[in-house]
Amino acid sequence: MTKLAQSFAKYVIHAELSATGVVEKPDVIGAIFGQTEGLLGSDLDLRELQRTGRIGRIEVNLRTNDGKSQGKILIPSSLDMSETSLIASSLETIDKIGPCDAHIEIKKVEDVRSQKRHYIVERAKDILKTMLDKGSPDSQEISEMIKQAVRTLEISTYQGLSCGPNITLFNDIIIVEGRADVINLLKNGVKNVIAIEGSNIPKAIVDLSKEKVVTAFLDGDRGGDLVLKKLFDITDIDYVARAPEGKEVEDLTKKEIFKSLREKIPADQVKKEFSIPQKTEQQKLISVQSSTKENDKELITLFKQVLEDLVGTRAAYLLNNEKRIISKVPLSELQTSLINFNNVFAIVFDGLINQAIVDLALSRKIKYVVGMRFREQVKTNGITVLSGNDLSF
Repeated sequence: MTKLAQSFAKYVIHAELSATGVVEKPDVIGAIFGQTEGLLGSDLDLRELQRTGRIGRIEVNLRTNDGKSQGKILIPSSLDMSETSLIASSLETIDKIGPCDAHIEIKKVEDVRSQKRHYIVERAKDILKTMLDKGSPDSQEISEMIKQAVRTLEISTYQGLSCGPNITLFNDIIIVEGRADVINLLKNGVKNVIAIEGSNIPKAIVDLSKEKVVTAFLDGDRGGDLVLKKLFDITDIDYVARAPEGKEVEDLTKKEIFKSLREKIPADQVKKEFSIPQKTEQQKLISVQSSTKENDKELITLFKQVLEDLVGTRAAYLLNNEKRIISKVPLSELQTSLINFNNVFAIVFDGLINQAIVDLALSRKIKYVVGMRFREQVKTNGITVLSGNDLSF
């Protein structure tokens, strides 16, 4: 059986157990494997995870007092944060060890890498003190050097791709070509970054482009052009930023990085430069509308009538699941007004559609957003978004 040394783990699960009788270590190990088997599916089966080295050897330290056993359990894990949390929480479902009733409580999940970061920062201070004997960098320079070292340590992975920490938590992400680009951006304070890492576009990048507002930040050379064309073919990127001509992202200074990102260009504009046919908002929605049933066509007619009634009012109608208007509110009060309604089916409003209003609808589980025109390209995340043009208005 493969053993995962604790020093190679990302996390260590710390748990405490108590049993109503005397139990031995094999009883505890058997209960952990036996009572969690099949609980989280085959991908997170403890035996398989330990066999492949993603979960290390389980350590159990027991003590017996007055005929009862108590102890601590340590489980090293090289899984990511969410998977490790699932493994940890599954331990608390164990209610019997051997013949005895038992209780297991997770005390903490320790990030082993934070200890390494602390050591590195402290060691960096010592090294810098030594360097001071040979030169005299000012305090700001020293501080910046340490910050850059710590940021570089924050590199993580998402489905095997190098990225910044917690990449899935960001609404806006930056796609770069390689791991060295990720490291350079992290070093300069940009965390919402992920690398393609190869000549082919990974499925993870394709999926993220459907969910996030994506900026492709590429080298200023022909290689960057080729990557961009591939991204246009199979992903839904929103903006394009380029390194200065002839330079690579991994070599850019902090000033050059932020200048390039500030000057990012909407993807549709870049497609024109590449002579790539663009999909209009009408074309993006055609698959939705072409497959509508008769009652869906009636719904689109209803939206058209309601939108016509709103022209010039700067207001919004809220429709319920019965397709009836339940309220008319000023656009400025839309967010607060929605709190008072739990059955809103659609928002129809006299205004420009932007990402903020789509996100608001998503948070309230509203199925349709209908506005006059699009202010910007939006990520719909499953919501149907229609403009006046889509309604032939």
